[in-house]
This record gives sequence, C-alpha cells and structure tokens, in this order.
Amino acid sequence: MAAAFSFASTSPKNSPTPISSPLFLPPSSHSISLPLPLPSPLSLSTSTAAATVSLRIRCIDAAQPFDYESQLRYQHLKSKSLKIAILGFGNYGQFLAKAFSRQGHTVIAHSRTDYSAAAAALGVRFYSNPHDLCESHPEVVLLCTSILSSEKVLQSFPFQRLKRNTLFVDVLSVKEFAKTIMLKYLPVEFDVLCTHPMFGPESGKHSWAGLPFVYDKVRIGNSEDRISKCEKFLDIFSREGCRMVEMSCAEHDRHAAGSQFVTHAMGRVLEKFGLESSPINTKGYETLLNLVGNTSGDSFELFYGLFLCNPNAMEQLERLDMAFEAIRKELFGKLHQVYRKQLFGDLEGGQVESFRIQKMLVNGASGKLPPSETSSEDGSSA
Repeated sequence: MAAAFSFASTSPKNSPTPISSPLFLPPSSHSISLPLPLPSPLSLSTSTAAATVSLRIRCIDAAQPFDYESQLRYQHLKSKSLKIAILGFGNYGQFLAKAFSRQGHTVIAHSRTDYSAAAAALGVRFYSNPHDLCESHPEVVLLCTSILSSEKVLQSFPFQRLKRNTLFVDVLSVKEFAKTIMLKYLPVEFDVLCTHPMFGPESGKHSWAGLPFVYDKVRIGNSEDRISKCEKFLDIFSREGCRMVEMSCAEHDRHAAGSQFVTHAMGRVLEKFGLESSPINTKGYETLLNLVGNTSGDSFELFYGLFLCNPNAMEQLERLDMAFEAIRKELFGKLHQVYRKQLFGDLEGGQVESFRIQKMLVNGASGKLPPSETSSEDGSSA
C-alpha cells in the first residue's frame, strides 16, 4: 500500500470547512483532508497568530491493519524457527527433513552422495561441499550418518567455519558411542545433545504421536540463547506428539540392546526363514510379518552397527541363542517321553525295571545293558 501526503496552504481569512460538510467527505480516490493549523511562537501577538497559514493533510491509500498483523506473525514464526544442517541426507535424513520443513524451519543438507534432486523436492538446499554448508552458519548441525561412518565424518568436518555456539545433535541408534566421539572431536565451545528417535521412515510414516524420543543433554551452555536453542529443537518432536524421554546414554544402550537389537535380530532371522503371508493369517502372524517389513528396509550396516557399537549387544545375542537351545531341548525332551511310552507301554516292574529303562536311554536304544548288570541278572557272578 502506498501512502501519500500533500500539504496545501489556505488563507487564514477563510474559515476551515466543517467535517460534517459534504465538501469534506473523501472522494473516490480515498483521500482525506484535515485542517492543521501551523503552531505559532508564543511571542507572536494574537493578530499575528491569526494571520498564520494553516495546513491541510491529504492521505491516499493508507496501509491496512492486516499488514501489521502479518508482520507480527512473520516475526513470531522467525523467532521460533531454526536453521538446521543435516549431515547425511539418506532415507532417514530426508524423513526428518520433511518434519522440520513442515514446521517452518530452514533446512540445509550435505552428504557424500548427490541428493540435490531429493533435497529440492523437499525445499531443502543441498551442499556438496561441507565448507559451503558451514559458511551458511546453521544454528543446529544434525549428525544423521550411519553408525560406522559417523566417526570418519566428524574427523574431517570443518568445525572452524561454524559459530562457536552451534548446537550439535546426533540421531544414532547407539548413544554411548555417539557421546564418546562427539566429545572427542567437537570443539569445547559446541553444545552437544544426544538423541534417538525410536522410530524410522516405516514405523513413523503415518504419525509420530506416542512414539518415544530419547535425549540426553550432554553439554549445553548456561546462557539463555543456548538453552533456548536446545529447547526449540526438542520442541520439534514434542509438537509432533512424540513421548519425550530424558535418559542417560548408558541407560539407553542397556535398554536398546534388549529391545532394538533383539527386534532387528528376530526380524532378520524371520526374513532368512522366508516368512510369507497366507490366506489364513492370524493376528500374531501378521505381527511377525510387520516385524519383517519394518526391519528388512534397514541396511545390514545399521544392524552390524547396533551389534558392534553397543557393548550390551553380544550378551543379548548369547541369551537369544541360549533361549533357542532351551526351547529345542524342551521340545525334544517331551518328544522323547512320548516315544518311550509308545515303545514300552505302561511298565509295572518297580524300581529295577525303571532303572533298566533309564540305563537303556543313557546307553542308546540298543536294549543292551552294561556287562556287569547283564551278568547279575543271568545269575552268574560278576
């Protein structure tokens, strides 16, 4: 809207036009005229003041109130938004970028693979060179690489081009490992937030509501802007309905080894088994099929990273193997009892006959007892 003001002098001898006069009403050009007397110095006499010139203001196309409201709304959204750089723009990075952009945050990305087309489709600016990305001065840098490549990425990253109050966040599935490498390679001026969204592109494709989001504020500065920046980032997941769980990295890994690693292990076992849908699927069977679908989409590199970088994973794998063996023994033990009953029927011979059957089971199904016991039963001396 353009606003124009015109000043026109009027003769003091002419009385000003009353506001109620039709001559004062604004014409079709939306102009308004108001009399404005020119202030006179106190030293002037009354007759001199009467001879002063009055001014008239004309306003054309004045700005409307909604312009001001839109500016306030823009400033409010700007104060709530973050500039987030994603390192590693694969499936998971793109999955998170959609939510960030949807909430009005500015998202930039870098990856070894050229994802410029995918980034453009999401409204994300892609940088093939990490130096160029750092010169954009993001407020938050999100480490979204694979577990096995994360340390190499940090070793070669140009931290010196970032602001010293940058917040560094990871979303790796193993937290003690992520915490260790970030504290090792990041400058001490950087804030560190370890997080793990306990869902992925498949399990969170419809909604994040109720899904757990684990975080640990490893190193957050005491200044108000640093604390606010951290809370703004966490608020992204809170607004999506996630169940926010603050937990230490060590405790996370203990729980994740029993839940995440075992889940991936069982999903891959069933995938190797060749689980297929049938016309008479039960609810439990559908659950197993969904498990295979959720885990088969993840790379083996992720599964190997869960095993290699979580010190609790080996124990869980051994327990899983022991559980399979225990079930196998229980099944075959029950089957052995059934076979024995079919072979010998309802035996009624007291302790001697019971002992004889036990010996047969120990020494095989040949039916022959040890020589010493055979001699005793025949009446011959031992």
